[in-house]
Amino acid sequence: MTGQVSDRQRERSILYRQKVRGGQERETVVDPRRAQVLTTQVGLEIPAELPFEDWERAGRQLSGIVNSSAWWLGDWLVYGKEHYHDRYERGLLVAGLQYQTLRNYAWVAGRFQMHRRRPALSFQHHAEVASLPAEEQDRWLERAEQQKWSTKQLREGIRRAREDDAREAIADDTTRRLMVPGSNLQRWHRAAAQSGTDLRQWVLATLDQAARAALEEDAAHPIALNT
Repeated sequence: MTGQVSDRQRERSILYRQKVRGGQERETVVDPRRAQVLTTQVGLEIPAELPFEDWERAGRQLSGIVNSSAWWLGDWLVYGKEHYHDRYERGLLVAGLQYQTLRNYAWVAGRFQMHRRRPALSFQHHAEVASLPAEEQDRWLERAEQQKWSTKQLREGIRRAREDDAREAIADDTTRRLMVPGSNLQRWHRAAAQSGTDLRQWVLATLDQAARAALEEDAAHPIALNT
């Protein structure tokens, strides 16, 4: 019937509308049905002939909404827990998301005060470093922002740094115990890396191999004892 609006139509909102220079909307020269992307509770309504540039811009807006919504939910939960204590769990039911997902949002939000959050990086970037001390968080986020790392690249960078730290700790311990000259230690590092093992494993395997060879040689050529 004319004048009646369905629930689905009522819940639409504009995600993107074409604009021209000066910020004026182009609905006067472009059919509105071909000029805007609409959101509904069950999906997007996208014009059949949407230009690529407009489709790409709508995607950036969607990405921003998804990223911001994680921060929004996290801050909302932190506030609820601080102000409503046991009653805030009712809010979890209202949000309609899995409990563990909401807890993760709240945990990451609680690890970063607003001024330490970097708009150029995603919520997931922050989640990757949330368990680190604040100074390390800032250092890794700074590096990720400058080098335009993805979350996967950030995770890989942290993993490599931890492996390097572990190797250095083993090398330091080995050096202190054996007083190995630096030139030898460098060769050992290269040899261990070439064999695909860490320094400790390489040293143990090499020493064991040398010991086995020495014992086999002794067994093949026993020392004659004077009688």
